[in-house]
Amino acid sequence: MPIEDADLAEITKLLSPERLGKLHELTGNSRAAIEFHQKTLCLGADLMAIIAVIEIALRNSICDNLGAHFAQAGWLLTPPAPFQWKDSERNKITQALDSARRAEYSKLSQPDKHALDALAFPNGRPANLPHTLRSKRRREHLQVTDGKIIAELTFYIWKRLCGPDYEHTLWRPTLKKVFPNKKLKRSDVADNLEMVYQARNRLAHHEPVLYSRFEETIKAITYIAQHLEARAPSEQTPLYRLIADDIVAVEANAETLHAELDAYRT
Repeated sequence: MPIEDADLAEITKLLSPERLGKLHELTGNSRAAIEFHQKTLCLGADLMAIIAVIEIALRNSICDNLGAHFAQAGWLLTPPAPFQWKDSERNKITQALDSARRAEYSKLSQPDKHALDALAFPNGRPANLPHTLRSKRRREHLQVTDGKIIAELTFYIWKRLCGPDYEHTLWRPTLKKVFPNKKLKRSDVADNLEMVYQARNRLAHHEPVLYSRFEETIKAITYIAQHLEARAPSEQTPLYRLIADDIVAVEANAETLHAELDAYRT
């Protein structure tokens, strides 16, 4: 539906003049700036869908690997000694545990919630206890599966596990099997995951991923998709074949958008 002239000022206010600033400076008018803003968001949504597939595949491959390596139930919360999570990952896992418990708690009936008081307050519930603290104490006694906790973790933790802090404790003993190409360097995996992670964060905050940043993101996505669980990089890996058509489509859309933007620069 075309933008009405009468709506331009209100839409500019809602999207914010600051957000539209560079596009307005480039195009010289509010209508074109808003239209390019929307096109950029659509391109970002398509790119985000591809990154989601990469994130899900990476997460599941790493978790399968660590589950086999630790060979112990509950390895996420209490990994076997002498291995220990770094503070950053321990905090993220604790937050994910709380998020998973919150999700489960929200599904409980009121009688089931009240039944948790016997565990949360074995000596009786203190008088005048705020509702938020009561709920928190209750949630601490909910059992949630590792799978539900893992689902609450973000790309951040998976790229961190391939970083230098886990070179000797995880990468060399086991995680290099996630990327089994013997010629592959951990640092190359980490660099490409960082590129995808940075793009993901920009897109999650509705920021544009265009031009060189877009091209570098596609290269990083391709790298991961062609190396994950592959002994040699290939366009025939199941993961790459899954997203290949989507990559072609998003590259074509990006090329069109870039050309339209560049037309204002000539």
